[in-house]
Amino acid sequence: MAAAGWLWRRLCQGSAFPVSYASRIMQKQSFLPSSNLMGARLAGTHVDTQEPKTNPLVSISDEPETLYKRLSILVKGHDKAVLDSYEYFAVLAAKELGISVEKVDKPPKTIERLTLLKSVHIYKKHRVQYEMRTHYMCLELKYLTSSTAAVYLEYVQRNLPEGVAMEVKKTKMEKIPEHIQKPVWDTLPQVKETEVKS
Repeated sequence: MAAAGWLWRRLCQGSAFPVSYASRIMQKQSFLPSSNLMGARLAGTHVDTQEPKTNPLVSISDEPETLYKRLSILVKGHDKAVLDSYEYFAVLAAKELGISVEKVDKPPKTIERLTLLKSVHIYKKHRVQYEMRTHYMCLELKYLTSSTAAVYLEYVQRNLPEGVAMEVKKTKMEKIPEHIQKPVWDTLPQVKETEVKS
């Protein structure tokens, strides 16, 4: 570790020593994982490195954003406390991203019951019941762009607790097609009325 400290002092002072020596020392101390020193200042000069001009994680496209009028998220699970904490998390994440929350609704729970005999052969009146309760939580967000919706959904789905399922419905806003923008009765030819004699 003393060699790394000595090397750091020499780098800060800008003294001259060969690049191969510096990279050898740094690799021995596991200071840098590779032999190329990116942007290090050696002997009073700057080593130019070629960095990518565009970020590969950001994609730029000429296509217009898709607009969603409503994004409905239905979350279901068997533990009510988990759903309540997840509801708090989802609403907080929406507020942090500046998404307007239309409503948070809790549809009625569904209960599935299974009745079994306690005894295998006799005592038909002695039974045991098992039930499985499924709780629901519906979160509706309005007026989103496709990129905002993708970021929000990815964040919320990655933090989905165990034993909880999610269902997403998107209501897309689209432009009215040109062939139905004008009323149909304006484009139809006028028909002359004929009198019927009886």
